Amino acid sequence: MARHVETAFVLGGGGVLGAYEVGMLRALDEAGIRPDLVVGTSVGALNGAVIAAGPGEAVARLTGLWQSDVVRTAFAGSWVARLSTLARTGTHLHPIGPLRGVLARTVRVSLIEELEVPFQCVAASVERAAAHWFTGGPLVEAVLASCAVPGLLPPVVIGGEHFYDGGLVHSIPIGRAVLMGARRVFVLHVGRVERPLAPPRRFWEVGMVAFEIARRHRFAEDLATLPPGVEVHVLPTGVTEPLSPLRYRDVSQIAASMERAYKASSRYLRDRAG
Repeated sequence: MARHVETAFVLGGGGVLGAYEVGMLRALDEAGIRPDLVVGTSVGALNGAVIAAGPGEAVARLTGLWQSDVVRTAFAGSWVARLSTLARTGTHLHPIGPLRGVLARTVRVSLIEELEVPFQCVAASVERAAAHWFTGGPLVEAVLASCAVPGLLPPVVIGGEHFYDGGLVHSIPIGRAVLMGARRVFVLHVGRVERPLAPPRRFWEVGMVAFEIARRHRFAEDLATLPPGVEVHVLPTGVTEPLSPLRYRDVSQIAASMERAYKASSRYLRDRAG
């Protein structure tokens, strides 16, 4: 029999900015809000898998993970090493092995079906140019596929099909949670939708701005087409400064990011979702 879904946690992508989601989760946990469904994309798939594996211990586990050296492991290596990888492969800067190791040590569950809370994550299929939702099967490979940022990592091959980062097709997949029956959705994200977007002034900003337009457009459309009776709470990070496209490995502000999101989301939940 299908499990009833009332409350869903939807976790968006954003690399090391995923630390904000841990602060939001802490605020939700202290408010006594637990999910019946967890939906994630990219780093939100990693955080979401840990939540789904054990909501009661997820805050402690994710806080420990994000404050450890493990986070640095996934994208380790000097510029020389990264350029060497690019020269050898022609497509990406980092090998997939370190991130696979981080995921295997972190999620500690073999199959999606074994998770305590129903969980789904999304990746982008290269061959079909379409979103693919992982709802069962090997958990690590599914999350790895959802996290495979183009240019940084190679695509993940599953069943002969190549998959890239889920953020290409669903950056904050609230529509999926609603489709699965959720009536109350809490969005845990990395702050991009809160931050002002301006025309690019430098060459390396062009791609980021173009990608942001696409991801924000999809998110805005999902919000605008919600069916009656669905309640959506987009938790705040408490941050508004512009994004940097070049600091995907910067872990120096992780603790501050978690604390800032925790305080902002706690205020929000007290005032708006109590």
